[in-house]
Amino acid sequence: MGKSLTYYHNPRCQKSRQGLEILEKKGASFIIFEYLKTPLKKTQLKSLFKKLQKKPEEVIRKKEALFKELKLAEKKLTQDQWIDVLIKNPKLLERPILESDSKAVVGRPPEEIEALL
Repeated sequence: MGKSLTYYHNPRCQKSRQGLEILEKKGASFIIFEYLKTPLKKTQLKSLFKKLQKKPEEVIRKKEALFKELKLAEKKLTQDQWIDVLIKNPKLLERPILESDSKAVVGRPPEEIEALL
């Protein structure tokens, strides 16, 4: 395969577990990164959004209770401010995400991750 893959995983999330099963069935070689245990740094998030070809606010879990508690729907934030929100509240990052050297995909539905394999 040759590709270096990183799987941003939340073991408590059903979609994330389903994505993991797909990777294992395909025999993919990957690193699991539990982003709730080790929050991502600003540079990592910027790189991830570039690979996803998405803006930070497009990868925010808007149905999460925390999103409502922080009243984020009412705020007009810059890209950097959204990234700061995600650093402080990693639970708001959409999951799972599979990242290769040059691209990344959000595994919603989980089958989306097959695009990188």
